[in-house]
Amino acid sequence: MDGPPGNDCCSICHGSFNIPHQANCSHWYCGNCILQVWNHGSSLQPCKCPLCRRQITLLVPSQASSQQIHNPEAAEILKKIEAYNRLFGSQSTSLNQRVQDLPFLLKRLFRELMDPQRSLPFVIKARLYLALISTAVYVLSPVDIIPEALFGILGLLDDVIIALTFFLHVGTLYRSTLLRRYGGSSG
Repeated sequence: MDGPPGNDCCSICHGSFNIPHQANCSHWYCGNCILQVWNHGSSLQPCKCPLCRRQITLLVPSQASSQQIHNPEAAEILKKIEAYNRLFGSQSTSLNQRVQDLPFLLKRLFRELMDPQRSLPFVIKARLYLALISTAVYVLSPVDIIPEALFGILGLLDDVIIALTFFLHVGTLYRSTLLRRYGGSSG
């Protein structure tokens, strides 16, 4: 889904989506509406999602929004969203925030990997596949830091930690790609 659900509306203005953007919490908003929420609060920190109250540190335009660059109103909103992403997208986030962002980032990454129209940079793909292969080899190998044979279910802990580390690494890689794409060249 590269856009908001068809039967949904912006939860801020309660109208049809205009220049829709998806926040890192997976909720969709009109670009102008979410900018108004941010402008209403402190401009020194990211706004919070009106629905789930999580900090919004990344706003990704729908494919249709990205294609409206020739519309002056849309271009202005996209430029402001890009500035927002530059300000807050690369802030160091807590481990809790990174784990909460994983479903959003992994869903988008999976869709992008399956879409023949889009392509990730080769360096990102190479790092992604190297991390995946390394994680799979470790998890499937009989050699573990905490062996399952000695510690039972507790022995799976190191496998879970390695897998979580892999997903966090992949999420960070993809987030940096999104920031370069939607936060300008300095992202």
